[in-house]
Amino acid sequence: MSGYRYKRVLLKLSGEALMGEGAFGIDPEVTERLARQIKGIADEGIEVGVVVGGGNIFRGLAGSAKGMDRAQADYMGMLATVMNALALQDAFEQQGCSSRVMSAIQMNEVCEPYIRRRAMNHLAKGDIVIFAAGSGNPYFTTDTAAALRACEIGADCLIKATKVDGVYDRDPVANEDAVRFDSISYHEVLVRGLQVMDATATALCQDNNMPIIVINIDGDENIRRALAGEPVGTVVFQED
Repeated sequence: MSGYRYKRVLLKLSGEALMGEGAFGIDPEVTERLARQIKGIADEGIEVGVVVGGGNIFRGLAGSAKGMDRAQADYMGMLATVMNALALQDAFEQQGCSSRVMSAIQMNEVCEPYIRRRAMNHLAKGDIVIFAAGSGNPYFTTDTAAALRACEIGADCLIKATKVDGVYDRDPVANEDAVRFDSISYHEVLVRGLQVMDATATALCQDNNMPIIVINIDGDENIRRALAGEPVGTVVFQED
């Protein structure tokens, strides 16, 4: 495991990242590519936890905006994350990699309930742990769930894998002159309202000095490079 700066990592994947080029759902080629990349670092002794969103199937906030009860819509979104977690588990197992799905909402027929100490034992044994159903509470995003789980399991960093290669001062899709940051403080992210993670997640990481690394999910070596400390995305850090 020489050459790696971080030993235990929490990887946040958006549900949209699993769609590939599709408009919704899960692309098996994408989950296979992700599984190969994550297996590669796990084989080198890195302990990996994963939190996955559900936006490729159902997004609670969008449902609420169209008139659904917010809590009900959020619970539906949590169930969507369980479907994604099971798809990732299948991809890991096809790569010969041991993994566990732990859900914040109990559904014992398909996955384990989330218990912090049990999760940490799984990680210590080398199992990849996929945390599903967000935090189990409505009104909280999977970004916040990722920050919470990262702090709970004692992760060394939180990696958010997105469709852009870091944090920009404005939307890089809509603004060709957007500037990417190599590093930025939590405080500046919050003050400027930059869309790294939602404000609750960013504040939780700030309070617990949890580094956030934002990378592009499409690069086959980006997770490994980020863990090695290479300048592959944007690091969000605590100012002295």
